[in-house]
Amino acid sequence: MRISACAETAPYDWCRDTQVTDRSENRSALSAPTWGTTVLVLAAIAVGALLGLLGPELGASLSQGIDPTLLAIVGLLFFEVRLGAVKQSVMSPRVIALAWAANFLIIPFIGYAIAALFLSGQPLLFTGLVIYFLAPCTDWFLAFTRMAHGDTALGAALLPMNMLTQLLLYPLWLLLFTSHTGVVDFQTIPDALLSWFVTPFIAAQILRWGLSRILVAAAFDKTCAWVGAAIPILTAALVLQIFAANITVIATHFEAFGLVLAAIFCFFVITYGVAEGLSRLFNLSYRHQVVLAMTTAARNAPLMLAVTAIAIPDQPLVYAALVIGMLVEFPHLAGLKQVLLSRVTGQKGAAGQPGSATSS
Repeated sequence: MRISACAETAPYDWCRDTQVTDRSENRSALSAPTWGTTVLVLAAIAVGALLGLLGPELGASLSQGIDPTLLAIVGLLFFEVRLGAVKQSVMSPRVIALAWAANFLIIPFIGYAIAALFLSGQPLLFTGLVIYFLAPCTDWFLAFTRMAHGDTALGAALLPMNMLTQLLLYPLWLLLFTSHTGVVDFQTIPDALLSWFVTPFIAAQILRWGLSRILVAAAFDKTCAWVGAAIPILTAALVLQIFAANITVIATHFEAFGLVLAAIFCFFVITYGVAEGLSRLFNLSYRHQVVLAMTTAARNAPLMLAVTAIAIPDQPLVYAALVIGMLVEFPHLAGLKQVLLSRVTGQKGAAGQPGSATSS
């Protein structure tokens, strides 16, 4: 099922920061967060909107739980960061550098241009859409990378770098791309990032390090699996709370969400073209093409939703744009996986034809 001239590398154990030899060992953890998250978020939107419309007081009560939910999401996301995976980047520094440049030097400007084209007259939705476009995924993109038979060891090395880079660049991005909207209070962002992200990140990494040494391997792996399963549930709970508390405001701008969907569609098409162009320009192997395609397509909506709800409080339309992106992303990644796998199937079929050339 693979087209690659390079030697196979053992898959990466994304819980323990080590190589493993059994490819089935991590399969369930890597492929779990797919369509189930879409269903959860859709259900959260529907239930939250219904609760907010039928009982505004209940919606206001649910909004009191937003901060604890945010903190739980942030803590679990930071617990999943595997700093030891960075050492795997020495396997293919060229691909790592290419993916980093695409995600943080090329795509932000593409995302800004698309958001400005579709939503320049809607500053709140524009801001949310820009934030969604800016941050590459730090979790479930690895699941789709594995399902498309990409290099998951290399993908795992990208995760901590993506996480740290996007958090460090978040204030700069807002200043560069959204200062003209007047939506963001830049004076509050440094304190918010320090209180809500730097301290929880250090605490989560200390906890991860401690548990990895206290627990036996099976127990630690099960803990990682529980953490991974809890993140989509908590994200859905946050969406429910946001929609229950703010459905009236969101509903008044419902007609603009069609523009949000159109912008997201254009973004996915263009970023796919960017990944394809870079893959051909630098002559990447199939497994590295998958990594580049998936990391440039998948966005980090859960973390950006949490960051933005803290850095830009009381702006439900900003959050709604992020939620819409999250909903569209999973079908897109599933389709992208099939497009990539079709190359393998097609080339295998061609290789079986009499007189056909075998792909390297």
